[in-house]
Amino acid sequence: MKLSKSLLWIEIKTMLETTNLKNISKKFALAKNCASFKENEAMRAIAYSMDLLLPGLYIWLLGFSIRIGGSVPDDIPYKYPGKIHSNTGIALVLPGYRIFTTYQGSYDPKQASNTGTNSF
Repeated sequence: MKLSKSLLWIEIKTMLETTNLKNISKKFALAKNCASFKENEAMRAIAYSMDLLLPGLYIWLLGFSIRIGGSVPDDIPYKYPGKIHSNTGIALVLPGYRIFTTYQGSYDPKQASNTGTNSF
């Protein structure tokens, strides 16, 4: 038992000695990119749902988003390219293609992000 604990300690010590700060920072950057990817996918789902006027309530505020209703983008035959160019907003899409939203911009991914938000 003592032998296995000492071998484990030697292994851990060796790993710590051979691991440099660049490798650690790469691991943390990867974790940060994963969170960013999830945020982008959530915003892409909101853009897709609003663009197709799918009924639902959509709220986004500085990386935090809520989507009640709508749908995730259908990426077949191609990936939906739409993007919301606003950090904050709210939208309510009702059946019958009625939309009430603070977002007045385009869903074009190439658009400049100089659109402001307006109230209802």
